[in-house]
Amino acid sequence: MSLEPQVDHGVPELTARVVRAAFPKGTLAIRIREALGPLFEDQSFLEAFPARGRPAISPGALALVSVLQYAEGHADRQAADQVRARMDWKFLLGLELDDPGFDFSVLSDFRSRLIEHGLEEKVLDLVLARCCELGLLRAGGRQRTDSTHVLAAVRVLNRMEFVGEILRAALEALAAAAPQWLAGQVTADWVERYGARIDSYRFPKGENVRQKWAEQVGRDGFTVLEAVFSPVAPGWLRQIPAVEVLRRAWVEQYHRDGEGVRWREGKDLPPARHRLSSPYDLDARYGTKRGSGWCGYKTHLSESCDDGLPHLITHVATTDATVTDTEMTEEIHQGLAVQELTPGEHVVDAGYVTAAHIVTAHTEGGIELLGPVGLDTCHEQHGEEHFAQSAFAIDWQARKVTCPQGVTSTSWSDQRKASGTPIARVRFAAQDCDPCPLRHRCTKAANGKWGRQLTLLPRAQQEALDARRQEQLTDEWQERYHVRAGVEGTISQAVRRTGIRHTRYTSLPKTHLGHVLAATAINIIRLDAWLTGTPLGETRTSHLARLELAA
Repeated sequence: MSLEPQVDHGVPELTARVVRAAFPKGTLAIRIREALGPLFEDQSFLEAFPARGRPAISPGALALVSVLQYAEGHADRQAADQVRARMDWKFLLGLELDDPGFDFSVLSDFRSRLIEHGLEEKVLDLVLARCCELGLLRAGGRQRTDSTHVLAAVRVLNRMEFVGEILRAALEALAAAAPQWLAGQVTADWVERYGARIDSYRFPKGENVRQKWAEQVGRDGFTVLEAVFSPVAPGWLRQIPAVEVLRRAWVEQYHRDGEGVRWREGKDLPPARHRLSSPYDLDARYGTKRGSGWCGYKTHLSESCDDGLPHLITHVATTDATVTDTEMTEEIHQGLAVQELTPGEHVVDAGYVTAAHIVTAHTEGGIELLGPVGLDTCHEQHGEEHFAQSAFAIDWQARKVTCPQGVTSTSWSDQRKASGTPIARVRFAAQDCDPCPLRHRCTKAANGKWGRQLTLLPRAQQEALDARRQEQLTDEWQERYHVRAGVEGTISQAVRRTGIRHTRYTSLPKTHLGHVLAATAINIIRLDAWLTGTPLGETRTSHLARLELAA
């Protein structure tokens, strides 16, 4: 399809007259059109469409429909029906009342084009740019971020179900692509094992029997792979995606040597981040947080939270379920910088904060990263508090540390953690620590060469860490940090209104695009609430809690 950008000539007169008569108080779609005008111009999506071919449906209209279907919870077919049937949607899109709309499959094609040309963020960027023009959003203000889990659009499989379903998916693909070839490679008992969906309730009972079943699946998988990669097999069989998934999964899950085929176990398995979790969504991973596990993704939502302005989602990041919040801090700051929406203050929870992040955010982006860090822990014994690291005086230039008793360290060693973080190991001699009358409050190190030991970060990071540990104990800092709780309401709204915790699609790029559309829908809803003076909802409280508060 080719694209000839169309100029928006406003809402047709008949459409405007009928819609205003039917909806004197307006609707979300009507108010957004009247307040913001045409949000998406065809020119913004020009690179996603070729210069030649049959005319394409207006991508600006498709972008609006894609946002509205998240705002109202519609599937593609339902959204296309709304365009034909709803007068207020025609008003928003600037269509005549008798416009026939389009086939629902166009929406899927539009999303694929956005992903293919790297335009996933375009819809959100255009809305944010319009808000900046209207003075409803600005850089240098205050923003906050939090994340939530996202369930993949596939069922969660245990390990035996996983390998069985991987092999079944490959056999299904081969049976459809090359039925005669496959018939010569398998026997009748394969149909019994892999003819129906693999479910644990169909597995044989008993640990030993199940182990043999898993090993049989492994041998069958290797049989298929050997046949496919045989010189006499058609070369194109190896290009079938399900066959490549089978090959990869068998490398991850099985050993094969002179003793036969057996499971990989423990550390012999690849890390969860690099290990497949489903044959049908190759980007989904199994993650855990606070004792809960899920197969899928995580999404990080950042929103503005300046007083006197609407709170708008400014950035969306989507990762697989194994990526920690700490890994996303710098990426979020970089994304906000690209949008020219870098905040002056960024409020986050402890998962996003390290000493390195505090320093980097301030020096490179001018951002105050406001979030708690781990306390300088010390424990008590017999009612006496042990000396924490903050009780020691550090001379960075001399590379010496002095303990509370005035003794100086004897060793300063520059090292790196396994993660690559530079650190300094500082040690005090055992001959100084052993006779110390306060040794029981300082170290439990057994008699040996060294006494108390400290681990220090690079100077700028260590000083930032010590300063944050002190200030986060003050009432003033706690009062500033209270604003972070509001992002929980944003995630709640996104979950309840757009279903953001259950992705509609498979693959990370499609899931991320869905999250961007959902975030844009939330912004549209919030702009409408702002324009109509709708107050923010209060935190819901149970009837029992209300009785307790009243008492």
